[in-house]
Amino acid sequence: MAAAATPRLPLLALGLLLAGTLAFVALARWSGAATLSAAPASAADERLLRFEDRDDGGITIADARSGRAIDSVAPGTNGFLRSAVRGLVRERRRQGLGAETPFRLLLRTDGRLLLEDPATGRQIDLRSFGPTNAGVFARLLTRPST
Repeated sequence: MAAAATPRLPLLALGLLLAGTLAFVALARWSGAATLSAAPASAADERLLRFEDRDDGGITIADARSGRAIDSVAPGTNGFLRSAVRGLVRERRRQGLGAETPFRLLLRTDGRLLLEDPATGRQIDLRSFGPTNAGVFARLLTRPST
């Protein structure tokens, strides 16, 4: 018994459809038509912060405008805050920048909470790490200076 022949026309049509789709996507990306950018939501709240390492391994968090401490992190605790700030500091060092420019903690009207480094242009969307980790930074917006 002979095997049934595979119909070539549907396979050819499927191949052309796939090739056309890939070509269309490539053209859209190359031309820039595929990039959408919405205007950022306005700031609902912000605070300029300095993170200062202490000799004991802790971190003092200061309001950059007043220079006053608003919080401290005990040695060996709060790994998320430490790693987020370390990543931004590492990028500053890679670019040969110092600690003169404070970091910016920004709450946008759309609910996004960002930790920005104005010196390098990098930013971290803190909400993407979950509510517990974002909360570590969110409380710094409202915490009074000591």
